[in-house]
Amino acid sequence: MKMHKLHTAASAVLVTAVPVATWGLIGRQDAAGYSPSELDYAVQPLPLAASLETSLGVISLVLTVVTAALLAYASRSDTFDRGRWMVILPLIVAGLIVGAGWRVLTAGVIGANIGAGLVIWVGGPVTAALLFWALFVGLRGHDGGTDGNGRVRQSTV
Repeated sequence: MKMHKLHTAASAVLVTAVPVATWGLIGRQDAAGYSPSELDYAVQPLPLAASLETSLGVISLVLTVVTAALLAYASRSDTFDRGRWMVILPLIVAGLIVGAGWRVLTAGVIGANIGAGLVIWVGGPVTAALLFWALFVGLRGHDGGTDGNGRVRQSTV
């Protein structure tokens, strides 16, 4: 049971860290050569220092790598149900879209932010589809389970 809780926590950290890592490592995308007061924003960026944003991105990247490695190792050693990747992977992709999309939405531009429109029109539906996919697969469940030793029981189908 302890391994199940560890894997659940690692999955949650992985899915949460991916968008923050993406957002933090992309950095601000403001138009060059203009002061912030001259720029137009579709959405005002968070009032954080660039160094803090980068630090949050690096910390989140480390958490992403560590938790992904832990879950990959657990999958390989049959202590983590491989079917759960069908829930986790769409959430990771959605996190990448959200992290990058937030940078586009908060980019300071001169005039219209066409990228923000694309994020909303394309990124929004794709992200929604990925979330619904993960929800559907997660609610549907899986055939396996674990034996008394914490190892994944193979399906007999």
